[in-house]
Amino acid sequence: MSSPGQSPALQPGASPAPDPRRWRALGVCLAAGGLTMLDVSIVNVAMPSIETALKAGPAAMQLIVAGYALAIGLVLVTAGRLGDIYGRLRLFVTGVTLFSLMSLGAGLSVNQAMLSGFRLVQGLAAGLLMPQISGLIQQMFRGSERGKAFGLYGAMIGVSTAIGPLAGGIIISAFGPAHGWRWVFFVNVPIAATVVPLALLWLPRHHGQAIRQRFDLPGVAIIGLATAAFMAPFVLSGGESGAASAAVWWFILVAVALAPALFFWERRYQRRFGSAVIDPALTKNPSFLFGAALGMAYFAGFTGIFLVMTLLLQSGLGYSALQAGLMMMPFAVCSAFSAWRSGHLVQRWGRWLVVGALAVTVSGLMATDLVLRQVPTHHLWWAVMLTVALAGLGSGAVVSPNQVLTLSQIPVSIGGVAGGVLQTGQRIGSAVGVAVTLSIFFLGRTTREPATAAANALLISLSMTMLALGVAVIDALRRHRVDTFS
Repeated sequence: MSSPGQSPALQPGASPAPDPRRWRALGVCLAAGGLTMLDVSIVNVAMPSIETALKAGPAAMQLIVAGYALAIGLVLVTAGRLGDIYGRLRLFVTGVTLFSLMSLGAGLSVNQAMLSGFRLVQGLAAGLLMPQISGLIQQMFRGSERGKAFGLYGAMIGVSTAIGPLAGGIIISAFGPAHGWRWVFFVNVPIAATVVPLALLWLPRHHGQAIRQRFDLPGVAIIGLATAAFMAPFVLSGGESGAASAAVWWFILVAVALAPALFFWERRYQRRFGSAVIDPALTKNPSFLFGAALGMAYFAGFTGIFLVMTLLLQSGLGYSALQAGLMMMPFAVCSAFSAWRSGHLVQRWGRWLVVGALAVTVSGLMATDLVLRQVPTHHLWWAVMLTVALAGLGSGAVVSPNQVLTLSQIPVSIGGVAGGVLQTGQRIGSAVGVAVTLSIFFLGRTTREPATAAANALLISLSMTMLALGVAVIDALRRHRVDTFS
């Protein structure tokens, strides 16, 4: 029997019957997810304007960009668990509403401290929202339809991330460099205002688990502290020298020390109450562990590409914000296409689809590195458009299939927290990738040509993507061995 206000087709424990409301609900989820990912890259193209308007230094700029990822990472697991217990719709609406208010505050900021603060809370709001999306997709779809739904979600992520620089360039061109960066944040407000009522109308009203469970507050605190301690050095590092004070890097040791404490606490809590924030079923699932590791490595390589290329074109080569944004359009188009197709192919090809996609991405990044080092500056824009298109074609078929494969054996009842753990790894990877690539770029441009400095920075992206490829190959061979002997 369904709970009041909930369609039987949307009950979390059953295979959904055909119902067009599920696809409308998916559209709401995609719009909200696209909004949070758009804010990752749309801000990149506005950074030169923010630097001038607010007199922000490299360290402040990095905090504005990477601090968003840090804040997301802090609450993903907690938000996923809260959604699993108390209902994903509540967390979804709260996240979208808070995101909208913080976007308004960011656009009204008068100094770099205000902007950094609003960006951090904006990241917290995005962190509340994101695990609900993956949890809702698992809740509403099964089998091949789940693959298609995640494929569309991946397409939205790819398009939002890649089209962000173009959208930012158009906005800054329309409103001018002095105030255009403010409208980069203001544009979120009407989108969020549209998403909230549609979410209340179409998303399933699942009010949490039938039997209320204890909330593992100590576990949540340890996870938050460990995540913050690990990410903080990468977010707080930066500046022209790319170096942080030595004391900041001791935080990583704190994170390492907290890891075994978290492991033993969660085991004990699960034995006593059966409601640990990270269910041991996740840590015992090889598919989940390999997928999480792959996602972390891939996002460490993927995220820094857009920021470095934007800084190269605008600050290094004098291109306009609109020109810098247009350069990434081929990536967006190719990524969206391959993400959409990957949703149809993942059931057939499994992990080997991700292996092939990562190989194509690596080829595109290698070609980009060659272009940056060899092609004359006046031909660079067109040449890079071609190479990033190849990288986008591979990239689009990585995120969604990996999410489908990673979560395929996870019970729907812990789908939110599983998505939160997966996305926390991705945010950690993003923060690390942005910090390292930015540091190398800022350090390199003081002694080298801007294109060479960018090429050196993108070697980090290439290395991390190759690491993700290695993990994908190992997991594909493991899956083949299991299938052979099962």
